[in-house]
Amino acid sequence: MIDFHFKSDFIIHNKSDYTDWINRVIVSEGFSVGQIDYVFCTDDYLLKINKEYLNHDTFTDIITFDYTDGHMLSGDIFISTDRVKENAGIFNVDFLNELRRVMSHGILHLVGFGDKTYEEKENMRAKEEEKIKMFHVEQ
Repeated sequence: MIDFHFKSDFIIHNKSDYTDWINRVIVSEGFSVGQIDYVFCTDDYLLKINKEYLNHDTFTDIITFDYTDGHMLSGDIFISTDRVKENAGIFNVDFLNELRRVMSHGILHLVGFGDKTYEEKENMRAKEEEKIKMFHVEQ
């Protein structure tokens, strides 16, 4: 099950489109859907989580907590919509495109993709682009 929670003014109005897309992203990586919770929040909200659980005193666009069991994908994905909005401006992309990039980024972490090395970052970016394109594919 995929659930969306909102800890800021941001709201996804077409939740079913996003649920369908995330389900397809997960299945495309050979996993089954367990419990995925997206929490859309502010910079300050995510900073508190970053400090408390990861001991990092920095802003970030996403934090993913992995509860996957075998091939049953589960996790909590916290996304700062403040960061997403700022990054969309920096990279000169549409807000929703950047949001989908970050949403898919969280799923890709859950299925095992990293982003620490240059090669991992390149691979992650290619996978994000592949998954963003799936949003517009009708089933």
